[in-house]
Amino acid sequence: MAYFPDIPHVRYEGPSSKNPFAFKHYNPDEIIEGKSMRDHMRFGAAYWHVMRNGLSDPFGGATALMPWDDQSSSVDNALKRADVFFEFLEKIDIDYYCFHDRDIAPELNDLAKSTAALEKVTAHLKELQNAHGKKLLWGTACLFSHARFSQGAATSPSADVFAYAAAQVKAAMDSTLALGGEGYTFWGGREGYSTLLNTDMKRELDHLAALLHLAVDYAKKIGFKGQFYIEPKPREPSTHQYDSDAAACLNFLRQYGLMGHFKLNLETNHATLAGHTMLHEMTVAIDADSLGSVDANQGDELIGWDTDQFPTDLYLTTGIMQKVLEMGGFTTGGLNFDAKRRRESHEPEDLFHAHIGGMDAFARGLKAAAAIRADGRMADFVAKRYDSWNSGIGAKVEAKSVTLEELSTYALGNGEPTIGSGRQEMLENLLNEFI
Repeated sequence: MAYFPDIPHVRYEGPSSKNPFAFKHYNPDEIIEGKSMRDHMRFGAAYWHVMRNGLSDPFGGATALMPWDDQSSSVDNALKRADVFFEFLEKIDIDYYCFHDRDIAPELNDLAKSTAALEKVTAHLKELQNAHGKKLLWGTACLFSHARFSQGAATSPSADVFAYAAAQVKAAMDSTLALGGEGYTFWGGREGYSTLLNTDMKRELDHLAALLHLAVDYAKKIGFKGQFYIEPKPREPSTHQYDSDAAACLNFLRQYGLMGHFKLNLETNHATLAGHTMLHEMTVAIDADSLGSVDANQGDELIGWDTDQFPTDLYLTTGIMQKVLEMGGFTTGGLNFDAKRRRESHEPEDLFHAHIGGMDAFARGLKAAAAIRADGRMADFVAKRYDSWNSGIGAKVEAKSVTLEELSTYALGNGEPTIGSGRQEMLENLLNEFI
């Protein structure tokens, strides 16, 4: 059965095309810096947004039309959703997908029954992957929606809740392994606090680290070779979440001896909520050799919550792809569209328009980023700006071969330092040449 009978397979038709169901810039076979666009981007679709997001917001209910969904918690309904999703992936030409366990299979308020349902849907997803040639970018467990996790999962004050969360992680990891998933993500949606008046922060962080170590040990036991990720987010729903930004996550991983096992899955809208830019978060992660994957979206700075909009800002996509190229490209990660249509865009075809726009925006960003790198003027300026560190006293500081006394003697004999202009406006003009 066809669930999108009026939607054609989306193909590249070039910038002059007026077809709303065609790519204008994303040409999957075009070679950029020795690699195809398809391989550079490794686009993924978020099961939770495509198939499960009813488009409600804090002030109104769901609007999305999903004629294939009977809204039941039955396994049969979950299996039908999977069929719809893979038809969507096929028509939009996206190779990867991501899921939470409770996206693909129902929460049945009974751990054994929920796990059995997950196993049944996983088997069907494996058949669909083989039939359509699609892959799982990463899987994860939903440890934040159910009321049992209202006070945290790994960081819950209840040891019984911790054990339940651990069992759910085990089942989700089993599912991810069965589907050949290239990664597994931990997103602490409730791992934080509303007030320190009732919180033992040290104990909660110890428990969070304990669950991650247990997952690492279990991965070795079952032969899961995929990359583990942590996804930062500062707040919402908690006042403060422990995985608040890239730096906080890296500090946590170092403190608990987990740096060798985890990389970061960064999301643009979460960077915004943390008071950072996405490029700041990516730079922090890359400098620690810890950027693994990207949730590709953008937020609305006029709205104080996680709006998960599809990326359309070419400055943003260009900057992201500059950073991806800078780190040598994705390995196990990719660009996962953790993004939803606007509440007003409620018809099924809007799923296609949204993803087409995001994929085209990143294609333009990739081409601009590669052109900036080939041009070299921006990189040359940055290198020249730090030229004083390549020799003399600067080189001694970087080599750790100078004392504080020697620096004092040098400064006393050197006179007042001079420093060149940062040329921010010139560099902004240069960037505009490529957008």
